Amino acid sequence: MRRLAPVLALLSPLLMAQAKPVLVPDVSQRDIQIAYSFTGAELLLFGAILYPGGRPPQDDKPTDIVVVVKGPTQSILIREKEKIAGLWVNAGRLRYQSAPSFYAIASSRPIGRIVDDRTRAIYELGLDSLQLSPASNAPADVQARFQAGLVDQRRRAGLYVEAPSAVEITDDVLYRARITIPARVPVGRFTAETFLIRDGRVLAAAVRDIDIRKSGFERFVARAADRAAIPYGLTAVALSVLLGWAAGWIARRV
Repeated sequence: MRRLAPVLALLSPLLMAQAKPVLVPDVSQRDIQIAYSFTGAELLLFGAILYPGGRPPQDDKPTDIVVVVKGPTQSILIREKEKIAGLWVNAGRLRYQSAPSFYAIASSRPIGRIVDDRTRAIYELGLDSLQLSPASNAPADVQARFQAGLVDQRRRAGLYVEAPSAVEITDDVLYRARITIPARVPVGRFTAETFLIRDGRVLAAAVRDIDIRKSGFERFVARAADRAAIPYGLTAVALSVLLGWAAGWIARRV
């Protein structure tokens, strides 16, 4: 028995790891194409929880699922307006280096009832827990004011979404949630991350990637603007001048 003790000590972390549940998530669409007629999409995020022994724990602790969909990060400049002499002018601005272009969170219960503030900050669970990385060393109250403005602006555009109690869990094993992708969504690589939480602790997490890209003529224009910026700009200016001249000629004729 003494000889087995060192072996058991080495294997104990592996045995403990195997005792944790595992998430098996998926999404209804992993490739969303944006064409001229794109009006938005609805993602179905679903999956199963695999428990050790094949069945959920027999206790009174609730099982919660939180799903977070994030778009690619981008640099965002937020301007603050102030009314001076009856006119609205730009009074201040703050740039964020790495703010998510899209953020949606769905949970089986309100997130504040699932985890504490520290866990929310670690996993960025909720709009008030986002780590937006301001580019300047502005005072904390200024950063908080601009961050609230950014979140409010993106929320009104449908790009930042919170959906408490939107995740349905069946028999503590199967789950599903629906998240709306708006028509103004940016393109790029998105991630759908699922968290399994019990008793305020994150027991498992899994990620699936989602690609959102332009298709058809929109894709051609986007690629042209990205790969040949100068010819694209000159062409756009030439077309503008041509259309303006054509409009003037038609107006004179009429």
